[in-house]
Amino acid sequence: MEASPEKKIELSIVIPCLNEEDTLDVCIGKALQAMGEEGVSGEVIVADNGSSDGSLEIARKRGVRIVTVEEPGYGCALMGGIDAARGTYVIMGDADDSYDFLEIPKFLGKLREGFDLVQGCRLPAGGGTVVSGAMPWTHRHLGNPFFTFLIRWWFKSPIHDVYCGLRGFTKSHYEALNQSCTGMEFATEMMIKSSQVACRIAEVPITLHPDGRVFHSPHLKTWRDGWRTLRFFLINSPRWLFLAPGLFAIVAGLLGYGLGMPRVMLFGINFDLYTLLFSSLFIMCGFQSILFSLLSKTYAVESGLIGPDPRLKMFYSWATLERGILISGLAMMLGAFLLGYAINEWRLSDFDVLDYGRNLRLAIPGVTITVVGAQLLLSSFFVSILGIQRKR
Repeated sequence: MEASPEKKIELSIVIPCLNEEDTLDVCIGKALQAMGEEGVSGEVIVADNGSSDGSLEIARKRGVRIVTVEEPGYGCALMGGIDAARGTYVIMGDADDSYDFLEIPKFLGKLREGFDLVQGCRLPAGGGTVVSGAMPWTHRHLGNPFFTFLIRWWFKSPIHDVYCGLRGFTKSHYEALNQSCTGMEFATEMMIKSSQVACRIAEVPITLHPDGRVFHSPHLKTWRDGWRTLRFFLINSPRWLFLAPGLFAIVAGLLGYGLGMPRVMLFGINFDLYTLLFSSLFIMCGFQSILFSLLSKTYAVESGLIGPDPRLKMFYSWATLERGILISGLAMMLGAFLLGYAINEWRLSDFDVLDYGRNLRLAIPGVTITVVGAQLLLSSFFVSILGIQRKR
């Protein structure tokens, strides 16, 4: 039942709800039972996101708090419920009865030990158990392991089940994260941000049961939500979305120049003008990709999607607008010189047919260096604008 306002509340259990009349009563009952058996001063909050069935009536009969969240979205429902929570600790869990709320004491125990975030783990890799029929084969053996691998590798998150929707955290830790995702990315945003700040993260094994809903299909859509997760990971990791491919492209382009400029013959292949053309394409695209890495990283930090990055701060302390203008200016001057030399060769031939094998060896690198210099100049001004916003 709902705790009285004047009584200090230790734990708030937040259950997002959208037409969950099949299983909501069971979930609320287990949550209340768990708190009662532990003697916890707590509350259950049903964060309703526009239910049109009997969910609200069930919550009223149970005497729990109802928080109405009008803006649609899984993340919106959770944010509304968590913002209204009065407990020192918050535990969130879905209302489909796949999570056993009687396991709440495991999370509360870790929170009392001083952990800021406690993630549940349904998979055997973290000691969890998946009851037969509780999770599709593609989720258990493909999607979840893949995204868990990525979040452990890219963001150093110490977990084994990225998609587990049963987790606990301190209210103060949640408030410090400044979450912004309104959809299903809310849970992964919390884990990514928590892994990038100084906090203590624990994981507890739990059991996943089959979805208890009868008349309502799952909200999760495998391919749509899988793509949204990958997209969110990439947005929050410019290193793998832009930087790594950009560096690879530039290295490939420079290698091509190393073979094409001296007309190297290797394994019966003559590396010549076409090699230079394709190498220039790789270099220009790669350089643009690296610039996008810098811009997106800056935006992610500035907008609060991720926490501050000391490496980015160090970069901005050196990469001033003036240095960007100077370097880009020198590059464009060098490119203009090569292009001017090529044009002068054409003039000396009375604008007749040229020796393209010789002339293009000047024109191609001239165009490449000029374009790279122009990209750097424009990006220097844009990065400077983002830097000014960051200092406000």
